Amino acid sequence: MQEPIELKLFFNFRSPYCYIASRTFFEALEPFNVRLSWRPLGGWSGRSSPERAKVKVPLTRQDMRRITRKMGLPMNPPPLTTEPTKAALVSFVAEEQGVLRDWIRLVMWNEWALGKDIGDASLLLSLGETLGLDADAVHAAMGSNDYASRLDANWDEAQELGLIGVPSICIGDELFWGADRLEYVVDHLRELRAVVF
Repeated sequence: MQEPIELKLFFNFRSPYCYIASRTFFEALEPFNVRLSWRPLGGWSGRSSPERAKVKVPLTRQDMRRITRKMGLPMNPPPLTTEPTKAALVSFVAEEQGVLRDWIRLVMWNEWALGKDIGDASLLLSLGETLGLDADAVHAAMGSNDYASRLDANWDEAQELGLIGVPSICIGDELFWGADRLEYVVDHLRELRAVVF
């Protein structure tokens, strides 16, 4: 069998389109021999600037209501002040503990389906406990300079690649931007003969 194909996923927990991706991404990739390279982003990285976001929010909210309704998903946006960096920092611990997929889906569900503020440390500690993550490790991650540097490095890499938003996927020289591009990722993996069953 050939070596797994590296698939880099650039992701910001504050993006409603990442919520959509969190419900479809992993299942779509199950038939393929890929190695996920997790590239979380914090703050405004990969998102519209605060000034631009003020203009986009009403349209984005309408767009998301249509998409989630068609998918049968609840959509209850979190407070506009929600800050995603802590959730991204804790994602490194979740990855190390083998529950990254569960962390992504649980955090995004709480944020976008239940409307909770994922910048709230107590919420993240509770979600971590649900997945069996050590509370001390979760707490330490939220203040980790090393993890924060990794978030910065991920954003630097995304900009060097020419990525303009999230979610974005990089496979070799091919870049895919948006939750609605997943079918093209699947097509590309088929072209690379990455199907394992």
